[in-house]
Amino acid sequence: MIEIMASRLAHQIKRTVPDHPASVPVLQYALALILNASMIVVLTLLASFFTGRTAAAATILIAFALLRQISGGIHLKTGMACVLVTSVAFTSISCISLDSWWTNLFTGMALMLVLCFAPSRIEKQSRIPARFYPLLRLLSSILVCTNFVIGSSVVAVAFFVQSLTLIRGRR
Repeated sequence: MIEIMASRLAHQIKRTVPDHPASVPVLQYALALILNASMIVVLTLLASFFTGRTAAAATILIAFALLRQISGGIHLKTGMACVLVTSVAFTSISCISLDSWWTNLFTGMALMLVLCFAPSRIEKQSRIPARFYPLLRLLSSILVCTNFVIGSSVVAVAFFVQSLTLIRGRR
């Protein structure tokens, strides 16, 4: 569905501005990313409005996105699957409340996973040279460690879930 909307928008842009330097596939890719992210934010915030956990959901959106940008992670087959799975996960995480022991445990597990697997699956998604991958691992680890200071249970679970997406099976 997202891919179809992005394709239609890209073709419409190209018809409206035929001299635009970007090709239809490039426009389509960029629009799909924008639509995907926008739909995740809107659906998560809409659902959180009904659960009364909007602040927690907004925190999760930011924490997850920050860690994802520097650590990478698995990609689902379709944009719509990504939107649905992510929105349900974020809404569910926003309802979790842990005491400090569990918060530190989840943060620690996320840190271990990030140290072992970050960055993951960014080769075709990023222009960052491989020589900077150790720096991305360090930055990911520092970001996760900030939750030892903040002590947010929803951030701990969001970081843990994101760090699970880094794991690669054997090929």
